[in-house]
Amino acid sequence: MVKTEKKWWKDTVVYQIYPRSFQDSNGDGIGDIRGIIQRLPYLEELGVGALWLSPVCRSPQDDNGYDISDYQDIDPMFGTLDDMEELIQKAKECGIRIIMDLVLNHTSDEHRWFREARKSKDNPYHDYYVWRDGKESKLPNDMESVFGGPAWEWVPELGQYYFHQFSVKQPDLNWENPKVRREIYDMILWWMDKGVGGFRLDVIDQIAKEPDLKITNNGPRLHEFIRELSKETFQKGDLITVGEAWGADTERAKLYSNPDGSEFSMVFQFEHIGLDQQEGKTKWDLSPLPFVKLKKTLAKWQTELAGQGWNSLFWNNHDLPRIVSRWGNDGKYRVESAKMLASVLHGMQGTPYIYQGEELGMTNVHFDDISQYKDIETLHMYEERMEEGYSEEEVMASIYAKGRDNARTPMQWDESRHAGFTKGTPWIAVNPNYREINAAREMADPDSVFRYYQKLIRLRKEYPVFADGVFSLLLEEDEQIFAYTRTDEESELLVWANFTDRPAQCTWPEEWKEAEVLLSNYDSSMKANELRPYETVMMIRTLQ
Repeated sequence: MVKTEKKWWKDTVVYQIYPRSFQDSNGDGIGDIRGIIQRLPYLEELGVGALWLSPVCRSPQDDNGYDISDYQDIDPMFGTLDDMEELIQKAKECGIRIIMDLVLNHTSDEHRWFREARKSKDNPYHDYYVWRDGKESKLPNDMESVFGGPAWEWVPELGQYYFHQFSVKQPDLNWENPKVRREIYDMILWWMDKGVGGFRLDVIDQIAKEPDLKITNNGPRLHEFIRELSKETFQKGDLITVGEAWGADTERAKLYSNPDGSEFSMVFQFEHIGLDQQEGKTKWDLSPLPFVKLKKTLAKWQTELAGQGWNSLFWNNHDLPRIVSRWGNDGKYRVESAKMLASVLHGMQGTPYIYQGEELGMTNVHFDDISQYKDIETLHMYEERMEEGYSEEEVMASIYAKGRDNARTPMQWDESRHAGFTKGTPWIAVNPNYREINAAREMADPDSVFRYYQKLIRLRKEYPVFADGVFSLLLEEDEQIFAYTRTDEESELLVWANFTDRPAQCTWPEEWKEAEVLLSNYDSSMKANELRPYETVMMIRTLQ
């Protein structure tokens, strides 16, 4: 039996906030830090133990704050450093830690270091970034940036190109330079002194890039850099750290989340997230979810990391559509399917992440006109596909299914104008269904999605099997039912879930017929050999 070393983040649940869309406190239509402070009682009642804030550091906002111009200041859009310090303190009083989103692969081109770097080749900051000599008409190589176009930008006064994996306004840092690494460590220690409880590290698997070899992620020195980063910073505190690693497989994840604490607490991996798109194509090329493959993918991560690493568990984030619209049913069975998806995720081993509004069963948005969308990725895709001859209907169907603005419409607090998000004009329109789906209504209903999430969070703290139990997938090839057990020395947890809008035939194992039902999403008792549409049951039994 594998018994994991207990860390506080193994039985807590993290809540992700997209600050721009959470709560506006000053009427400018943009969410802010004081708005988060205002909503701490709500988050305390939900029971989460940490808040991950999407970037709030000072930024020109070329890429939604992932282009940082000052790591040690707060963007005026969100408030001040004093506001941030107050949030850290008041959250602590509620038993909640603050996780900051740090971008260590690149900075904004408006960062002081880069402004100095481009003054001359002899400037002390020049080598903080990745440069190559060249001629204006001849790029160092044919590498492309993630956002399209070359990954090299010409600076005529220097006769050099700088490297940028993302926007031209996001020059990559040179992690080969020990001075860069020291600056980063000192900055992280500064935030740790202010009391932050952890960090989410954006595209961290790209810091060891070798552009001459066209290597972006998983470069040869990656784990050397991460181990040094951890030793110099994270290991000096009791933190949760999670790296974003699109290139992670289970073997790499074992390094990232080694139980010895030499790198991170865990990583975000995305293998399950890309399953509902056509193979070899983009996320916009829609395909039905291969359900059996989803089960096997999640089971693989559960079994292969057991005792050797730690999983992050998530369905949603600021870049992904709403899960109840994506793999649930946001119409007739919205409440049932939202609860079912929650049970499947929260019953697994790892640290669950709730994205704001997920606990209300918030849905994707269907804006009528492309002008209502704000996301740069969505707008670029719309233009490209319309030029390529796709029909308006096809393009909008892809946006309704996968657009990032689905996750970024304002948090739905109540039935008042703009859902209680702002007294001004929101930066992006509120989902029109806010009168039916909002926090005030959910909190008043004992059988709501909110109350269901609250119970799941409580169960994780109450039963050690959630953190320690060994995972075993049941009914592996079943096309409707996701079922698994989690077993530790004292008890066994069983999760059954019907992923469809049709009844699913099932036979309850004899030993479970007298087990305690911890949670279910139907009022009436279970049927003998059937799971109703989107029905889920979570049970526990004591082992003799």
